Amino acid sequence: MRRQWDIFCTVIDNFGDIGVCWRLAKQLAHEHDQSVRLWVDDLVSFATIVPTVNPRAQQQNILCIEICYWQQAFVEAEPADVVIEAFACELPEVYVTAMLQKKKPPIWINLEYLSAEPWVTQYHGLPSPHPHFCLTKTFFFPGFVLGSGGLLREKNLLARQDAFDQKADQAFLQRKGLLNRKDDEIRISLFCYENAPIEKFIQVLSESTVPVLLIVPQGIVADRIVALFNHASSQINALIHHKQLTIQIIPFMEQTDYDLMLLSCDFNFVRGEDSFVRAQWATKPFIWNIYPQQEGVHWKKLDAFLTLYMADLPVEAASAVQAMWHCWNGKYEMNSLIWENLAAFHRSLMQHNKNWVNQLLELEDLVSNLVQLAENRL
Repeated sequence: MRRQWDIFCTVIDNFGDIGVCWRLAKQLAHEHDQSVRLWVDDLVSFATIVPTVNPRAQQQNILCIEICYWQQAFVEAEPADVVIEAFACELPEVYVTAMLQKKKPPIWINLEYLSAEPWVTQYHGLPSPHPHFCLTKTFFFPGFVLGSGGLLREKNLLARQDAFDQKADQAFLQRKGLLNRKDDEIRISLFCYENAPIEKFIQVLSESTVPVLLIVPQGIVADRIVALFNHASSQINALIHHKQLTIQIIPFMEQTDYDLMLLSCDFNFVRGEDSFVRAQWATKPFIWNIYPQQEGVHWKKLDAFLTLYMADLPVEAASAVQAMWHCWNGKYEMNSLIWENLAAFHRSLMQHNKNWVNQLLELEDLVSNLVQLAENRL
């Protein structure tokens, strides 16, 4: 049945939150024929990954999804049948009041951050009564195991990836202005936070025994790399050559193109949540820069994922993965040995990642789980 959905998103780390919410909105509208309204408080960041977004428009319709600018002085709006509060953002008071006035209160879902920690399955689906009003929200935890909410995965995702052969790859590189491959080249996409050991990694890659292409989106990290080489500017598609390393700075890509870039590269450095999940579907070796939290809380989250992900990896490969991930997130200093140990397991990690994806495919996808939850309660 066609339902009305409101998704509320506050943009915290520029791209991860809105990236997840936009994929969610598209899948609800296009695969489940739902009517979707997406409330976003930062249209400028949104426009970076969806160029058709007008950052000055109060309301606009893109791909059959209504996009509304979520201002502090919230305008009155009729609440939808299903309301998603993404990543613990707080709904406007006027909207909550309007929810109370509906004959049948909306299904209110708190879409939480993704985690592999064991407690997730205990809290997924639990109710949380409002302290003052006769309203209840439901905790919905994405996850990697049965009993969680699953992961975002479009129905045609694997078919799109299967169609990405060598010819399609070449066409993609040409369309996006990316350099053609050299013989024996290692191609790396780099999307990370400022806390990653970027300068040290650049030094390590420069001393590689084979050519390396490092693809970096424009932004603060690209500016740091440019400063490292005293390059003239960080203009889009700028090229920097140093020993065995070539760095290409590119504009941010729309999500479907970013997914293709992950398929095109040999190693993918990703950050936050959205690119982290997409890197897993791409099956290429990946390194996750987790969002840092106070008192090192993020380490539990990172190691919980590694425990799940590496369960079937041989000891040597698991050790190489763990060392690189811990190093990349600042536990100890980056060095060439840590990177070379990881790179040596490229082929076996490719096979491992295919097995990992097959394991994830046994779970229902996140959006289907959300729709089922809503239908069970409406």
